[in-house]
Amino acid sequence: MQNALIYNPDDTICAISTAPGVGGIAVARVSGREALVKVSAIWKGKDLAVVPTHTAHLGKIIGPDGEILDEAVATVFRNPASFTGEDVVEISVHGSRWIQAQLIQALISAGCRLALPGEFTRRAFAAGRLDLAQAEAVADVIASTSKASHRLAMSQMRGNYSKKIDAMRAELVQLASLLELELDFSEEEVEFASRSRLLELSDGLSEHLARAAASFKAGQAIKAGVPVAIIGNTNAGKSSLLNALVADDRAIVSDIHGTTRDVVEDTVEIGEYLVRFQDTAGLRDTDDPVERMGIERSRNAADAARIIIYVVDASAGVTPSSAALDFSCGDSSLIIVANKCDLANDFDDAAWHEAYPHAEILHCSALHGSGIEDLRETITRILAADTATADIIVANARHAEALGLAADSLRALSSSLREGIPTDLAAQDLRQAIHHLSSITGTITTPEILQNIFMNFCIGK
Repeated sequence: MQNALIYNPDDTICAISTAPGVGGIAVARVSGREALVKVSAIWKGKDLAVVPTHTAHLGKIIGPDGEILDEAVATVFRNPASFTGEDVVEISVHGSRWIQAQLIQALISAGCRLALPGEFTRRAFAAGRLDLAQAEAVADVIASTSKASHRLAMSQMRGNYSKKIDAMRAELVQLASLLELELDFSEEEVEFASRSRLLELSDGLSEHLARAAASFKAGQAIKAGVPVAIIGNTNAGKSSLLNALVADDRAIVSDIHGTTRDVVEDTVEIGEYLVRFQDTAGLRDTDDPVERMGIERSRNAADAARIIIYVVDASAGVTPSSAALDFSCGDSSLIIVANKCDLANDFDDAAWHEAYPHAEILHCSALHGSGIEDLRETITRILAADTATADIIVANARHAEALGLAADSLRALSSSLREGIPTDLAAQDLRQAIHHLSSITGTITTPEILQNIFMNFCIGK
């Protein structure tokens, strides 16, 4: 009941929609059935009740004390052609904190209520202007920190992601309707849905959904920064390489073995991607318990990394057999960097290619900067390949969970069909798969889910 009162659609809501702080201008957004009436109560200028939609008008705002607060521009968006599907007025004033506070106080005095986090977007969802996945993408667009994360969020907000989810759901709904029809004619033992077709679809979709759920790791990396671990023996030049890549003296550089004891991290945008470089403790045998802890963290960083940069001191005559990478690359891409190449020209690329055929091999001098741009381009190319072949990339934990549960339900359906389980029980697994897919776009949802999603939005959006 409390949530229903908080999100009463009859309320006219208001909030500052620009970022907190002082700026050239600030924008207050007002939405609701009486938005034009409420704003007109504090507005001195053209009659907003009669102006066309999507027009801007210069006027003055009357403050809570009845005096002119500021010159302002009011932009009118009439329903249903607005973000929320309601009448919306956006008021642009000078960016003084005091003016912003007085403007909101004047709107509240006129009968508006201060919007809660995400309430404007929630109204857009309720009005059918956005589905739930698109609504969540609004927050991701605002929070995007790189071109890749912005593109991913924009694709979801435009509905490309939802269309793929809805297409899979539609196939399942069609088959579910045939199974339900069989239940209505159970006494006649009529089979409307081909079991072979059901199995084929169930197996194919479960694999597709499982791959989509597994893409969450890549999606999160695009949003938060792709983890790239810089690994290698002591004094190979890992810290110098980190400093060269981020163009800053981020890590301490020393000739003393074991200088780096912990993971040193820095984030930089490379190409379209936000990359989290992790300079790790040098790999070597040591009795120092603190250094050994650092080496263990190095291995953990390698396990979690999307890309591993293994730095080799080219001047030290290190061979693949003497290097003996003692960590697992797993699904990570491996780049072998022959560092200090300005001090040696006999690095045996062929031997390294033979030992690590899937690795990229580059020659660099972290000290002088040669080869660094090639390394950046290689990182970008690897990351671009991740997204080029992916049908769906999931960057939302709720979606990943729902996709995984839908895949589990379809696997259970396949198992039931192979074992000859009665139709009514098999239909239940199919219903569960449809339910989980429907929860992503909001075809099926609950007030609790909506509350949890929109409470993480910023006020004014």
